[in-house]
Amino acid sequence: MSSVTRCRHSRSGGLPALLVGAMTLALALAGGPATAAQPGTLHELATAKGRYFGSATDNSELADAAYAATLGSEFGQITPGNSMKWDTTEPVQGQFDFAKGDVITDFAARHDQTVRGHTLVWHSQLPNWVSALPATQVEAAMTRHITEEASHYRGAVTAWDVVNEPFNEDGTFRSSPFYDALGTGYIATALRAAHAADPDAKLYLNDYNIEGLGAKSDAMYALVRDLLDEGVPLDGVGMQAHLAVQYGFPYQMQANMKRFADLGLDVAVTELDVRMQLPADAAKAATQSTYYRQVVEACLAVERCVGVTIWDYTDKYSWVPSTFPGQGAANLYDENLLPKAAYAAVRTALGGEDGGGDGEPGTLTAQYRNNDRSVGDNQVKPGLQLVNSGTTPVSLSDVTLRYWFTSGNGASTYHTWCDWSPIGCSTVTHRVVAMGTPKAGADHYLEVGFGSGSLAPGATTGEIQLRLNKTDWSAFDESDDYSHGTGTSYADAPKVAVYVGGEQVWGLAP
Repeated sequence: MSSVTRCRHSRSGGLPALLVGAMTLALALAGGPATAAQPGTLHELATAKGRYFGSATDNSELADAAYAATLGSEFGQITPGNSMKWDTTEPVQGQFDFAKGDVITDFAARHDQTVRGHTLVWHSQLPNWVSALPATQVEAAMTRHITEEASHYRGAVTAWDVVNEPFNEDGTFRSSPFYDALGTGYIATALRAAHAADPDAKLYLNDYNIEGLGAKSDAMYALVRDLLDEGVPLDGVGMQAHLAVQYGFPYQMQANMKRFADLGLDVAVTELDVRMQLPADAAKAATQSTYYRQVVEACLAVERCVGVTIWDYTDKYSWVPSTFPGQGAANLYDENLLPKAAYAAVRTALGGEDGGGDGEPGTLTAQYRNNDRSVGDNQVKPGLQLVNSGTTPVSLSDVTLRYWFTSGNGASTYHTWCDWSPIGCSTVTHRVVAMGTPKAGADHYLEVGFGSGSLAPGATTGEIQLRLNKTDWSAFDESDDYSHGTGTSYADAPKVAVYVGGEQVWGLAP
């Protein structure tokens, strides 16, 4: 979904007054700053940092004039969501139809945008005839399809997702007509065919859940390393980045990007969105904004990360609600095509007027593990640590964390303890606070703060072993506590909130 960065004609200065007013109102309602819009589009801000900023789109959406106006002005790169996939371009074997894809490339040409071709080989959205082919005919059919499509769009597409989603979640190869017939060799065959048909385009492998370190990204890393060793034409790896606030941010995303870049490959964020369980609220929107900003910051920190594409820019045309029932609100703009708080967060990350100064608080993540196997004894023992995954140091004296729990019967007063911390328990403050309005799973919270210190970019406090009990030592029932988890290894904890200067920057409040 990415493309080579290409210089774009500059847009006219500023935004129309009506749009500025709408943006100001939307940001205020969504929790963003109620200030006038800064000059420059997302793509122009990204271009100033040597990147592009793009959006997916689809043919039916282009009939929406207001949608198309923003698509054509705010973004410098577009990816067709469906119109270049196999079921559209070759629905009958040997009969090719590029009309829908041509609409996308024509739109891009009129608006001085680059196009990422998506996708030549994928296990999904295949016409039935492909799956019905005898194994001995699959390679020829695949090669012909790649050759016809890549040749047709030669010069109009700057990058191709040649093979999309080749892996299962555990890092094994996904079953498909291509893998089942040809084994892992189908990937090299596809890349060689695409290079022969369109030698100037950048060629990518693209997948989801490879943004952070883990089994699936390890499998992709091993594959691309072997392909490069074999001399197979490959230019980059696309990380889709379909994220969700309830699942935590991908572990060490920046470090993962860098290891691919260190192989001599480009990296692109190709399908970014950040969904949430509906209804949306201020806490979820804050976490969403943080995730968007973290992705952009990770890309900016890795020289060979060439750009970011969001999957589409507006909730009005999001794929999320139909794919993940009960979830949505995943994009930078709302259903009325107005920018949300996440839009302001992206501008901040790209160096817009909202960010980049010495006062930028950094990007903080709370991590948690359960240090107590019993859910019914007389103590609560959360282990917490704070990670600064941003690019600026954070003054810890401005930071607090909240772990929510239920008190049950017994005393209403508490003792709290810090049993151990590598930064020293003497610098860690802790107290129990009763909530004015109890919520499901929460009528109190353990608030953790810091008396002094600074957390450098990329640094962690290390684990802070905490403990609390009621003054009468009566038992708790932690089984339904909001922040309680059963994991014994540290992991991102969206149900533990982080505040900087009283402003929530991470997590979901109950």
